[in-house]
Amino acid sequence: MRKAKPKKRVVLPDPVFNDQMVSKFVNHLMYDGKKNVSYTIFYGALELVGNKMKNEEKTPLEIWKQALENITPKLEVKSRRIGGATFQVPTEIRADRKESISMKNMILFARKRGGKSMSEKLCNEIMDAYNNQGGAFKRKEDMHRMAEANRAFAHFRF
Repeated sequence: MRKAKPKKRVVLPDPVFNDQMVSKFVNHLMYDGKKNVSYTIFYGALELVGNKMKNEEKTPLEIWKQALENITPKLEVKSRRIGGATFQVPTEIRADRKESISMKNMILFARKRGGKSMSEKLCNEIMDAYNNQGGAFKRKEDMHRMAEANRAFAHFRF
């Protein structure tokens, strides 16, 4: 390569839980640089999760992390053109991309939901993902199904 790879930026941990994953999630959730609004939405959603799932022995943050883990895909398909034909080639996903995809999917499907506030929508999506349900979990299952269906083209891997 001609140019050097750009350095990864360090994401500072959030003020309440002191966790980098929370900061990354809030950054994905943010619109127009309104980080305080994003933090309010996220912490409100975790509070609602804590109220609705009192019988769980886990904290709301642990429930959120487990929900993210449940919707994290392991494989994806990438288009690869070989001799005039385009094949969907299944490939494994890098760890940082896995995390990013799962966060984006959770936020996307929370926004699509019906509900009063974004905190409420996000809370419902977190609880669904924790219970292996909901739109984000379905998206992960679809990605895995596509990869499984195109396993025959795995030898075209880049």
